[in-house]
This record gives sequence, C-alpha cells and structure tokens, in this order.
Amino acid sequence: MAKHAKSLLSRWSSRVFLVEVDEKPLYFRLQERHRGERAPRVFGRLREEDRCYSVLVCSGDRIKAAKFYPELRDKLARDLPPGCDLTRMGSFLPRVRDSFIRGYFLKSSAESSAHIERLLRDLGRREPLLVCSYAAAGGGGQRWTQRLWSPSEDETVSDYFVVPSDEPESHPSALSMINNDVFYSFEEARDVFRKCGGIIPEAASVLEMLPGSPEVCRKPNFPVIVIEGLDATGKTTLTESLRDSLGAALLRSPPECLSPWRALFDQEPPLIRRAFYALGNYITAQQIAQEGMKTPVIVDRFWHSTAAYAIATATSGPVSNLPQRGSEVYSWPSDLLQPSFVLLLTLDAEERKRRLKDRGLEKTDEEQQLDRNQLFRLRVEEAYRRISGPPCVTVDASPSADKVLQQTLLLIRSNCHL
Repeated sequence: MAKHAKSLLSRWSSRVFLVEVDEKPLYFRLQERHRGERAPRVFGRLREEDRCYSVLVCSGDRIKAAKFYPELRDKLARDLPPGCDLTRMGSFLPRVRDSFIRGYFLKSSAESSAHIERLLRDLGRREPLLVCSYAAAGGGGQRWTQRLWSPSEDETVSDYFVVPSDEPESHPSALSMINNDVFYSFEEARDVFRKCGGIIPEAASVLEMLPGSPEVCRKPNFPVIVIEGLDATGKTTLTESLRDSLGAALLRSPPECLSPWRALFDQEPPLIRRAFYALGNYITAQQIAQEGMKTPVIVDRFWHSTAAYAIATATSGPVSNLPQRGSEVYSWPSDLLQPSFVLLLTLDAEERKRRLKDRGLEKTDEEQQLDRNQLFRLRVEEAYRRISGPPCVTVDASPSADKVLQQTLLLIRSNCHL
C-alpha cells in the first residue's frame, strides 16, 4: 500500500464526504453504529437494490494526481455501463489543511454492479485510488453503509454507516487551495513547472522566460493602476484610453512572451494552469518594476484575476460556499509587487453576453462557463471583491466608453495623485 494512501486510511473514520449534485455539495460522514439517523440526501432517492461507489484519487504526487483526475473521469465515462450516473465528489478532514482529495461518485442499478466492480478493482490495482462501495443496510432504504476496499488487495478494510453531516462554513476545497489552486509565492509556482518538465516539454520554455527572482523590493517611482473585470466589460478600450490620457505604459497579464503556450496550458488541469498564470504575474511584475521607474503603468489584469477565477472554480454552489471574507486565500502574495490602485469593471450579465457575441471571439472554457452558469459568475465577481492588498474599487462599465473613462480618471487622480 502506498505511503500516502496509508496516511489517508489512518483517519478514515474522521473524514467527511461531499457529492456535487446540481452545483450543490451534499455532505455525509461515517459512524460505526447507526443511531436512527435518516440516510444522507445523496442516498435518499435510491432504491434498496441500487448500488453506489466512490473513487478518490490518493496519489502523493500532486502533478500526477492533477493529470490523472480528469483522465479518470474520461475513462469512467467511457467504460461504465449505460445508465450509470457519474458526478464529482470529494473528502476532507474538518479544519485540517491540505486534507481535501477529489474523486467521483457512481450510482447504478444492481444489474450493473458486477461489471462496475470488475472495472473498479482493475483500476484500483493499477492506479492511486481509494474505492468504496455503498449498499442499503435495511430500514426501508434509510440505512446505508460504506465499505472501503483495500488499495492493494481484493479484501475489504472497514464498514461504516453513512449519516448526514453539517455543512462547513465554506467549501472544503479551501483547505487545499493554497499553492494548489492559488499560488502565493514565485518558488511554489516555479516548482510546479520544474516538476512538469518530464510530461509537458513546453514547461521548459516557460521556465526560460522567468526572472531569476521576484523583484519585490523595487517599488516603482510612479503609480501602478490595474484594471480588472470579466471579458467584454471594456478593459481593453479603457486601458488603451488610460494609456493615452495619462501618458502611461500599458502592460498585460499574462504577458505577451507567454502567448505561444497559453492555449496549451489552458487545457491543463487547474494545478498546472494556475501555476502558468501565476508565473505570468511575476513576469509582468518585473516589467512593471522597470516601466514604473519612468512613467505611470496601466495593467490589464493581474493577480486579482488569477486568484478570483481559481477560487471560484475550486468551489461550487452559491457565493456562501466561498472561503469566508478575511480568509488567507484572499491575501496578496508577499513576494509579488503590489499595485497602487485596482479598478474592477462590472457589467450586467445580459449586456456582457451581448458584447461577447458582437465581438465573435473564441472563448476559453472558463468564459463559456461564465455564460452557462450564473452561480460561477457570481462566485468570480465576489472573489474579486474579497481580495485584499489592495482591494478592488468597483466601476459600472455600462455607460459609454467616454463616461467610463472620465469616471476612472477621476478615481485615479484622487487616489494616485496624478
């Protein structure tokens, strides 16, 4: 049994589990004896003869785990029998940092169970997985048990009753968000790319673009103004107008030098994709430090965007599932140059969709998700607002471009003494 799997098993009965159903996490925990609790909601609509399974990725190598997680979904979707329901799930130890692990939850009829169990046992022998089966234990379908399979043999390890669990204050992915979904140091992001070299050759090219170390000590002589916002809120128009009006330098994050690899890393799992954008911020910071010695600097997106999208993607459901306001996940990286002033452009969802359609540009997966999923959009916008160091000042981008420019210039001149 792998060392990392053993560490997970040592506190297995203390873990809480969640299954994502229609963007809402449903929670359950384990108990050695049943004390009359009703079945957790995720089991509530099942028949006694139905079967459920959970498959959790337990690799101690986070690069391999990140790559394997989406591959596992593709394999399960391809090889599971028709009619088997597959959804995302996770497991964590309450209030224990880096304890959140991801996987999938399967529901099927009893007729498919033999096929599914053969598939899962074969996967469990070859891959870093922890597999559990769930079955009704009488009581008219109101009692269900979890059976944990041995990671290395066909025998089972333990049986527990599953019972409802209270919702945590925020989505448990926040427990493992730091330097996995959101990066807070140059060294952590660079380390991911160094370890990617054997599986993603282009990672070496990105590493060649990096500064030797972040230039946090070089505070620019002139103000640095960052313009944030979702696509089609008018950032490009505004940043170019500000450049001309203030005689400023205009920079963008990710920087132009990373453009040849952006599409490639947009298709990678979150760990690698977020590290790419984090490194882009440090390259941009170096450029800011240089330009800011000579002139004011306008920046089209910076760390706020990188963090807000990562936080919103790692969680699910309503805004209340985000890490609590004041959480360390909203803190600015200590080794990244801080801007003088940050403006967040906001726009009505329907108007933003209209502008996107008029532009006719190809959208990233996350932009497509913004269009499909209102909860995701609300999480992104709220994450922007919760980031500190410095916080965002909101500007309504629905008036004409000239009016938005004049309002923005007024805010900049009153806050940055330009």
